[in-house]
Amino acid sequence: MNFTVEKSIEILERTPKVLEAMVRNISPEWTENNEGGETWSVFDVLGHLVHGEKTDWMPRVEIILSDTQDKAFKAFDRFAQFEEGKGKTLRELLDEFKSLRKKNIGVLRSKKLTDKTFEEKGVHPAFGEVTLAQLIATWTVHDLDHIAQISRVMAKQYKEEVGPWIKYLRILNLKT
Repeated sequence: MNFTVEKSIEILERTPKVLEAMVRNISPEWTENNEGGETWSVFDVLGHLVHGEKTDWMPRVEIILSDTQDKAFKAFDRFAQFEEGKGKTLRELLDEFKSLRKKNIGVLRSKKLTDKTFEEKGVHPAFGEVTLAQLIATWTVHDLDHIAQISRVMAKQYKEEVGPWIKYLRILNLKT
């Protein structure tokens, strides 16, 4: 499938609803546990998504579309959610994510994006030059990646309980 901003928005605008349906008002054991070691819980993933809405995707879109010569992106703190999430509830994270995403989609839609602007570039601190199309496509797949991660983390809470069926449940055999 070829990239279009419309196809990306189809996913981006649905992600908050998907996450709400998956985790709002469920038992904390589903959302507070992780896969062991230094893996993330559902709560951690939601905090990460909130932080990305504030400091990653749209700020980078703005850099790419700006008239400035310096198109360098600031490094993204992939672990900021551990500090920023302190004292928040899952419900608060879901609501904040939903609100921020709605605002960011609105701003994205307000841009006069053309095939030419999708080829505009920014400079990622690790990858070097990236296009606006690549950034938005990555934002979309990042959502899908974290939805899959949340599903996997939740599934692993019943890893022992499924007994012999484990051999048929690929989600329980994926590496973290």
